[in-house]
Amino acid sequence: MKNKTCTKILLLEDDPGLTEGLVYALNREGFRTDTAQTVAEAFLCLEKSCYQLLILDITLPDGTGYEVCEKVRKSGNSVPILFLTALDEEVNIIRGLDGGGDDYMVKPFRLGELCSRIRALLRRNGTVSSQNTFLHSGPLSVDLTAGKVTLNGRAQELTQGEYRLLCLFLNHPGQLLTRNVILDALWDGNGNFVDDNTLSVYIRRLREKIEPDPSDPRYLLTVRGFGYRWKEESE
Repeated sequence: MKNKTCTKILLLEDDPGLTEGLVYALNREGFRTDTAQTVAEAFLCLEKSCYQLLILDITLPDGTGYEVCEKVRKSGNSVPILFLTALDEEVNIIRGLDGGGDDYMVKPFRLGELCSRIRALLRRNGTVSSQNTFLHSGPLSVDLTAGKVTLNGRAQELTQGEYRLLCLFLNHPGQLLTRNVILDALWDGNGNFVDDNTLSVYIRRLREKIEPDPSDPRYLLTVRGFGYRWKEESE
């Protein structure tokens, strides 16, 4: 279980319904995900593969996520570990973090917050790919390292919400993103969230800053009754 270059997440969760939903969401965010339902299955996965992050439930049929975390740390593996559990008492949180966990989330949770915390752990661990530091679409370019947006080579002043919204669309070109998916993605780890009315304002203001004609959008298209889609400009 020693550190290697790796590109996958291991999800240890014994609820099949939750596992299916999380795998879909993580894959949508660009992560490959292996799953395990028991401690024994998790150990087998760790012997066969390496991971850039572990998401561990605590209460499992044959043991606990604490055991997995402690064994991983004793092996010298510094992979980020996030506990995702229904156990919300302080003693459980303390045990998880003292045992080597990097973060602790309590169910039920917001998907956007989970993804935000995953990205934060990966950045902190230096495992985010340096190859994806720019996003491009037609005349638009986003420097993710500097947090700067340019349109036809000119810097654009975006608010934090507008910037995150633009990055979300550029990461999913051509895909229909429902309003609920967008609202989840704009949730952050500090408990700040965007409501439906605010999202409409963000969409309008973003169009005013990036569209040649905001009243007739070329890039950020409305799919009536569903949500929005980013249309890539043909080269």
